[in-house]
Amino acid sequence: MKKLTLILIFLLSFSAKSQELELLLLANDDANLLMKNYMSPVMDGMLYSLNNGWYHTAKTHKKLGFDITINVNAAIAPNSSKTFQFNSSDYQYLSIESGDSKIQTVMGSNNSSVIAVRIPDANNYKVTQFTMPDGIGGDIPLNAVPSPMIQASIGIPFDTDISIRYLPKINTDDVEGNLIGVGIKHNLMQYFSALDKLPLNVAVFGGYTTMNTTYNLANIDGLAGSNQEATFKLNAFTIQTLASLDFPFITIYGGIGYDKGTSTLKLNGTYTLDYEIKDSNDNEIDTVSETIKNPINMNFNANGPRGTLGLRIGLGFFKIYGDYTIKEYNTVSAGIAFSFR
Repeated sequence: MKKLTLILIFLLSFSAKSQELELLLLANDDANLLMKNYMSPVMDGMLYSLNNGWYHTAKTHKKLGFDITINVNAAIAPNSSKTFQFNSSDYQYLSIESGDSKIQTVMGSNNSSVIAVRIPDANNYKVTQFTMPDGIGGDIPLNAVPSPMIQASIGIPFDTDISIRYLPKINTDDVEGNLIGVGIKHNLMQYFSALDKLPLNVAVFGGYTTMNTTYNLANIDGLAGSNQEATFKLNAFTIQTLASLDFPFITIYGGIGYDKGTSTLKLNGTYTLDYEIKDSNDNEIDTVSETIKNPINMNFNANGPRGTLGLRIGLGFFKIYGDYTIKEYNTVSAGIAFSFR
């Protein structure tokens, strides 16, 4: 997951090799739009992925009964998300210098597209070009965005479960991050006493997950400046109606509902950028430096209906389960649980 999350800052693909990214940062709204088109699949995939894995039955625990779950979700990027069309009319300073105008996204494959940057500066221009970074789609199973996590649920009065999910906090010299979520499941079968002998359980569920990650960029070669960092914030919501058939050793479960999520990706700090000045005939006439502050601020939204079908096998208090969710980014979830009462 760390490798995949790091790729969110696709500017690192440039800055490790050259200073070409620096002129892209000067392109203001163009830089935000190009990066957003490139990054959207992994950002949307994270939102859809984090809304999965909340349950493996509609049945709630008895009072103070509980379970502990280790779960992995993987949101599969659809083929339509692997490329985006570069339309010159959408950009003020960027154009295709060579290669395909259909560019591979971060969840695509290799890129050959060379982007030209030409920014007016008085009667001259700030000029450069760069090759778009390759995608990582071929490097990860199922071309999917994963999200592992640990979750605990406990039964409270009124046939209701409270669930808490988290990832251990990361706090190193370069990365600081945390993930936490809370969910609530309420069993509706208590209102239909005539059906309480059936193995059927029906419930309503709502869940919220938030994730915050900060990367210290100060140690990256070629990025002169101060207080440089990239921040990633995500909020994911889901509401669902659940149903399950709970037999002694096998549970068949599913749910229908709606997912919604928002996320931001920012590049903060000051950046001192070196670039060439060229005249209208493309002759180099000067080399100058310029300082910019907080150059990137991107917002992402993902929402839509969902339907889940899964199977759980129980061996006493030990459970193993897996499910598949149909939505914009179809998602596979699998895990193990230790469940009591």
